[in-house]
Amino acid sequence: MIEMGIIAGQRLGDIKKVGIFLTAFAVLIPTFNGVIGVLVSTAIGLSLGGAVMFGLLLASASFIAAPAVLRQAIPQAKPSLYITSALGITFPYNIIVTLPLLFALSSILHSGETIDLFNFITGGLI
Repeated sequence: MIEMGIIAGQRLGDIKKVGIFLTAFAVLIPTFNGVIGVLVSTAIGLSLGGAVMFGLLLASASFIAAPAVLRQAIPQAKPSLYITSALGITFPYNIIVTLPLLFALSSILHSGETIDLFNFITGGLI
């Protein structure tokens, strides 16, 4: 993990080269996975904290294992792309945005109030 962090730090400028699609993918898919995780874990009866942790685990699965698997499975893949997107985009985004979002969603779901999920998610974006 330390080696991958060093590589990501050295190649942080490669984010400009990966384009908007990979950047959007590195942000949207983990957030979507986290929201699904909170919804499912709340439905099966996990506590507020358990639901947040389960959602966060689903949101972070992409940057924990994927770079190591890609490095072994597809040696010709460019490490600057997958390591930078995982550790340079997804990881900080999960800490700054996804974790508070999942906590807020789990809090609302555990309070018993009905929510308009679309307005909840898009409320801070618009």
